[in-house]
Amino acid sequence: METGGSKAVIFVAFACNLGIAVAKFVAAAWTQSSAMLSEAIHSLVDTSNQLLLLFGINRAARPADAQHPFGYGKEIYFWSFIVAMVLFALGAGVAIYEGVEKILNPHPLRDVFWVYAVLLVAIALEGYSMLKAVREFNVRRKPSGLGFVAALRASKDPSLFAIVLEDAAALAGLAIALIGTLFADLGGYDSADGMASILIGCVLGYVAFFMSREIRSLIVGEAASGTVQRGLREIVEQELGPDKPIRTINEIRTMHLGPQDVLVTASVDFEDWVSARTVEDVTARLQAAIKSRYPEVQHLFIEVQSEQAFQANKSRPVAAASAH
Repeated sequence: METGGSKAVIFVAFACNLGIAVAKFVAAAWTQSSAMLSEAIHSLVDTSNQLLLLFGINRAARPADAQHPFGYGKEIYFWSFIVAMVLFALGAGVAIYEGVEKILNPHPLRDVFWVYAVLLVAIALEGYSMLKAVREFNVRRKPSGLGFVAALRASKDPSLFAIVLEDAAALAGLAIALIGTLFADLGGYDSADGMASILIGCVLGYVAFFMSREIRSLIVGEAASGTVQRGLREIVEQELGPDKPIRTINEIRTMHLGPQDVLVTASVDFEDWVSARTVEDVTARLQAAIKSRYPEVQHLFIEVQSEQAFQANKSRPVAAASAH
């Protein structure tokens, strides 16, 4: 999926969350509902997060320069990580605080009809936003053959899976708020409203933890998917075998510099009879084949190195290597 697909999903989520946040704040002030206030803060945080994601996408799209020769693709990972932290610090923290405050100082809800009305409208809008996000996510997921949760963990586009997770958390939070309101309104359990707020905070905290863990892996430097790695090896192996120019594939390494920006380095050992011109021709063929099959491979480096030299360098102690 291209960045444009992610942007469209973010714009839809932003519009929905902005309208929902305004309605929730008005309803929370009118009805004195802690669960509604927690949901209002949640929607406000989600709205801010979408602005951060859009900012990150625009920053990541900047061209490479002398200071950043591989571009700014990892900016989207950084800003997505900030989104996860904001979701935890503001969303989860405030929701849990409000819930504890309501349990310690319970009071009945006022004009509860407006709570129900806002919650039902919010569920409809969040459901629409999540439907759009899931559809876009499935466009990316289906070619991989992975299940939904596995695809979430394997996704390299945090600007998209962040929206999917935020919308899922929002729907879960709305359901919890609705149940808490029913218990407080119909059952007379005023503390149920506060308990719902605490549960909403726990949901947000879990989503923030999941997001931060997955995005941290991308920031550190995550390899391309197993499918891409196997495909890269298959392409190189076409030049490997009897009467073929390549004797051995020493290694192939990959790293995501952005959702659609992959760095590939390959070390190969050519046969002794191969001329320099043949090496150039084979390298050119490999580069053309790899970039044709995997357009996301924007940086490709092929190193010609004997298997013996590769193994020697691989087993060389780091301290000794750095001393030279």
